[in-house]
Amino acid sequence: MEKAVLRKSVIGQMSELAESQHAQMSSAILEKLLEDPVFQKAETIGVTISRWPEVDTIPLIKACWRLGKKVAAPKCFARDRTMDFRLFHRLGQLEVVYMDLQEPIEGETEAIDSESIDLLIVPGVVFTESGYRIGFGGGYYDRYLSGFNGNTLSLAFDFQLTGELPIESHDIPVDGIITEKRTIDSKAVRA
Repeated sequence: MEKAVLRKSVIGQMSELAESQHAQMSSAILEKLLEDPVFQKAETIGVTISRWPEVDTIPLIKACWRLGKKVAAPKCFARDRTMDFRLFHRLGQLEVVYMDLQEPIEGETEAIDSESIDLLIVPGVVFTESGYRIGFGGGYYDRYLSGFNGNTLSLAFDFQLTGELPIESHDIPVDGIITEKRTIDSKAVRA
C-alpha cells in the first residue's frame, strides 16, 4: 500500500478515538516511557508538541520538567524543510504557526545542536516493529535524523503498527516504539 493511503487510513483511525480513550491510552504510553531506562538516563529530551489526534506529549513535557530534565522542541523552516531544536522552560514560550503547529518562539528560546539531545521522541503516523515509520509527509524528521546520533523513540497507539511499509533509501528507523500495550526494541527486531 502506498504511503499516502496508509497515512490517511491511520490518521482516520486515530481521529475516531473518543477523547477519554485517547487520554487514557496517551497516559499509559507516558507511564511506560517514564519507566524506560533510555528515558531515565536522558538529560535533554527533544519532542514535538503534539496535535490531535497524536499521542499527547504535553504531559510528557511537564513530567520532564518535574524530573529536572531539559526539553527542546523543533522549530521548522519551510523554505528548506529543515528544523532545529530549541530549549524551552514553559509552555508560554511556544507560538502557533502554520498548520496549527506549536513551536518555540525564537526570541525566547535557545537553539541547541543535535549532540545536546540525549533522546529524541520522533513523531509518526504508521510504524513497523523494526522502527521504520511514515510521518506526516513533510520530511523534516527524515532530514534531521540523517545527522542525529542520539537515542530515538516513537510514541504510538498500538493500532498504528503495521507489518511492513514501503522503505526508501533515506528512511532512518527509530530505536524503539512505545505503545499503550508494549515497548518494542526496534534495534533488536532489525538485528
